[in-house]
Amino acid sequence: MAQITLEGNPINTIGELPAVGSQLPDFKLVDKDLNDVSLASFKGKKKLINIVPSLDTGVCAASTRKFDQLAGGRDDVVVLTVSADLPFALGRFCSAENIDKVQALSMMRDRNFGKDYGVLITDGPLAGINSRAVVVADENDRVVHAEQVPEITQEPDYDKAIAAL
Repeated sequence: MAQITLEGNPINTIGELPAVGSQLPDFKLVDKDLNDVSLASFKGKKKLINIVPSLDTGVCAASTRKFDQLAGGRDDVVVLTVSADLPFALGRFCSAENIDKVQALSMMRDRNFGKDYGVLITDGPLAGINSRAVVVADENDRVVHAEQVPEITQEPDYDKAIAAL
């Protein structure tokens, strides 16, 4: 379990992020067109996984925009933003913000992503959704960078995540 804060108040996650050097856990998520996607959907690509509570918040929206600018468009990289938002909301956000390089994915059908990646918040007002974290993996799905953002209202370390790619 990781202890993080929400506006300075302690809250906890269900576990820890996948460790650097470990294999990424598989997942079942839903894209904006209601298609199921898994880790195999991105085989052979480096992965930057931007994990956020909801794109309906300023910090989550900012990190998605920033990763779209910094890492989107590289042929060898896929940038994924994972949230508890419904696919319809993800589609509206990406359309309104001209986000076309990040793939926004929902935990709508399966909450195991939050458990398997150790980011599911277990207590406090955000219990049941993900904490803010970034996981970067190589083309063989081996974790090369993991950051659990300690304060949920703060942005991740973009430079470290991009450098890990």
